[in-house]
Amino acid sequence: MLVLFTDFSLDDPYVGQMKAVLHAHAPSVPIIDLLHRVPDYDACAGAHLLHALADSFPPGSVFLCVVDAGVGSCRPAVAVEADGKWYVGPDNGLLSVVAGRSRQVAHWRIVWRPEALSASFHGRDLFAPVAARLAMADMPNGWLMPADGLVHELAADDLFRVIYIDHYGNAMTGIRGTSLDAAARVRAAGREFAYGRVFSEVARGEAFWYVNSCGLVEVAISCGHAARSLGLRTGMPVSVVQ
Repeated sequence: MLVLFTDFSLDDPYVGQMKAVLHAHAPSVPIIDLLHRVPDYDACAGAHLLHALADSFPPGSVFLCVVDAGVGSCRPAVAVEADGKWYVGPDNGLLSVVAGRSRQVAHWRIVWRPEALSASFHGRDLFAPVAARLAMADMPNGWLMPADGLVHELAADDLFRVIYIDHYGNAMTGIRGTSLDAAARVRAAGREFAYGRVFSEVARGEAFWYVNSCGLVEVAISCGHAARSLGLRTGMPVSVVQ
């Protein structure tokens, strides 16, 4: 399957344009919209979200990942094979957390270029055809070149900041739940939050932290909008008191 992970949103035509190219090159492959609301231009937040969300997909999945503020610059275009899954996108740190936390990794530079390549939309013109060929197991000779690693690598340890706010107002962090125990308190926006296992075990209107279904620490309010009520926003630092 082809899995889309971008900061495009669904309000503009870009996702549809990429899907048209994917369907033209891989008409029999299912396309999954994983996330199109990665914080705009934020490859670091995207890298941690990608790792957390990719875990539920089977080996052989091909992720088309586009959070690419540097499109049109000299930043490389790459494909990474990590623990049996493929990730295609810009070499700007977006794929580096997946690569850094995987057991088996191979890196490839995308050297093929289409005849028509928009300077501002490599997701459609460059990454989508490569991802589709990988999904079809039909990669032409000369499209990919082995590489020693990524040029832009982010630290693969936990990220102590808010990386995503969902429509409920829950604030997802880049901290893995396995890093904390239930006695820890999470601090953000000038407040500290105690642990709650699930929403139903916390009093209505109470703010708390819990480990979400992706395995990341998240700050929430039971039956409330944490981001609005607490002043949380993406990029905000988060700390832990053990």
